[in-house]
Amino acid sequence: MLRDRWDRPVDGGSWFVHHGEDSFGDAESRWEADVPRVTPNDRFFVRNHTRPPVIDEGAWRLLVSGDGVVGDTTYSLADLKAFTSTTYERAVECTGNGRSLFGTQQGTPTPGTPWELGAIGVARWTGVPLRTVLRHAGLRGDAVQVMPVGLDAPYVEDGINHGRVRRPLPIGKALDDTIIAWEMNGEPLPPDHGFPARLVVPGWVGIASIKWLGELRVTTSVVDSPWNTRWYRMHGDDWSGDHAVLDRMPPKSVVDVTGEPSVGHLTLLRGRAWSGEASIRMVEVSTDGGESWDEAHLTGPNEPSSWVEWEHPWTPTGVGPATLMTRATDSLGRVQPLEAPLNDDGYLFGAVVRRVVTVTSEVRRRTPA
Repeated sequence: MLRDRWDRPVDGGSWFVHHGEDSFGDAESRWEADVPRVTPNDRFFVRNHTRPPVIDEGAWRLLVSGDGVVGDTTYSLADLKAFTSTTYERAVECTGNGRSLFGTQQGTPTPGTPWELGAIGVARWTGVPLRTVLRHAGLRGDAVQVMPVGLDAPYVEDGINHGRVRRPLPIGKALDDTIIAWEMNGEPLPPDHGFPARLVVPGWVGIASIKWLGELRVTTSVVDSPWNTRWYRMHGDDWSGDHAVLDRMPPKSVVDVTGEPSVGHLTLLRGRAWSGEASIRMVEVSTDGGESWDEAHLTGPNEPSSWVEWEHPWTPTGVGPATLMTRATDSLGRVQPLEAPLNDDGYLFGAVVRRVVTVTSEVRRRTPA
């Protein structure tokens, strides 16, 4: 279960929970009650496989290659910026976001970075649609996929060199809403987030949004990489074939604000909901551990592959612990389940999240310390 409150900044104002000893290790956002709609760059979660590379913006080039284009073409950052750009607010979410809840909530712990629910952020990304660049480079009609390749150092595990981080993207998604981004919230991409350019693949598992982009290999046949076979694929009982492929993220929701609930007094619960490649149709809230559900009120923008805020009034009727639960339904009709399907790597935790709060009596709440 989630803690009664999100951790507040400690050690002089750190906004992160750091996972791992290396400087390129994982860093999870610590949300307070005032969760911003757009995540500031310095509060955006970090997930790197190797140390961020140091890249000279002026010398950087993007190579478009492979038998799926008419010939090799290179682009500078200035070349990309000469195309018509686009800006949108979209989430990037780690595939393992919520992994720790497999253990704390479902009693089935899995290995890997023990994310709670802070491995997600929404940013305002600016860049050029990937389809624009592919077509300019001479995309062939029989191309079936794009393999974006990062410029970070080759990833070595147990003495095996797996090469640079790369993961195939089907041509349909590449030509849809994927962009090559060079700005994050109106600023050049920070080093941890892919400077000088990265992919943003809305609604898909975070690993698809390759950082420090250096090459786009366009092919007329399906080519795999360790990042869609060895990792970032469902493994375990009942996972095989197309069923094991990881692409679109599931709907999720969370309670952010609980106030100080006391018997007989109104408190306003607030939170967020989001879903991969979909907007949110409805959020339901339970304040009695799932015995009953009420529909919450959605507020503000509600765009696909981003998050929407919700609020719900609650007047507690008894003192003691109360279990708050939220359940999102997205525009594709997907509903959060009570339990997330178990898999060996703890991916795609999309189950209803339980959050326990303590309801006090009016006297206890209002008596001076």
